[in-house]
Formats: sequence, structure tokens, C-alpha cells
Amino acid sequence: QVQLVESGGGSVQAGESLRLSCTVSGLTFNVYDMGWFRQAPGKEREFVAATDMIGVVTDYGNSVTGRFTMSRDNAKNTVFLQMNSLKPEDTAVYYCAARFFGLRLTPEVLDYQYWGQGTQVTVSS
Repeated sequence: QVQLVESGGGSVQAGESLRLSCTVSGLTFNVYDMGWFRQAPGKEREFVAATDMIGVVTDYGNSVTGRFTMSRDNAKNTVFLQMNSLKPEDTAVYYCAARFFGLRLTPEVLDYQYWGQGTQVTVSS
């Protein structure tokens, strides 16, 4: 059974930082690209970041570039999302997702096979 479990969400003030983690079990972690997405109330799920199966190549959504950093630790089957300079518009449920490795990273929700349950991030002004 594949499981993706996010942690690290919470409530912070604008300008502060949070670090999300996602621990994966039930699949061969190092052959999966990993992604982070977020969904705010009433909005579609939005691409945040993705990294390839060995963590060499990363890609970011326009709204988080320069503020968020994604990384992975294949020895611990875990991916991280370091979020700095948080803004109220970053408020959302954050999900991690796994996709069997492809030729290139993708921001498309439908390309990811496995999803976590999400962790809430709330940023107040």
C-alpha cells in the first residue's frame, strides 16, 4: 500500500518560514519524481514545485520561485519544501505527489499517480 504523509504545516505570520515534509512508503522512492501542490478554498489545485528522482533537477511555480526550495532525501524516502517569506496568498492545503519518473518534470496534476492527504498552511498578515 502506497502512503504519502505530509507534516509541518501550521499557522504563521507573513514573512515567516515553514518547512514541510512528506514521507513515502510502499513504492521504490528513488524511481519517482516528486511534486508539491497546493489548493486554496474555491481554487484549483496549483503546482508549487517538483524534483526529479535523484533531486538534481527542480522546477517551481511562478508564484513561489525564489522563496520556496524543494529537496529530497532518498535514504529517508522523504521530500521537503522549505517555504520562506511566506505571504497570506500562500495559505492553502499543501499536498505532495509521486510520479513514476519521466523524461522531464511536469506541473500537471493528472500526471501524478499518488497523493498525500495534505497539510494546512495558514499565513496571516
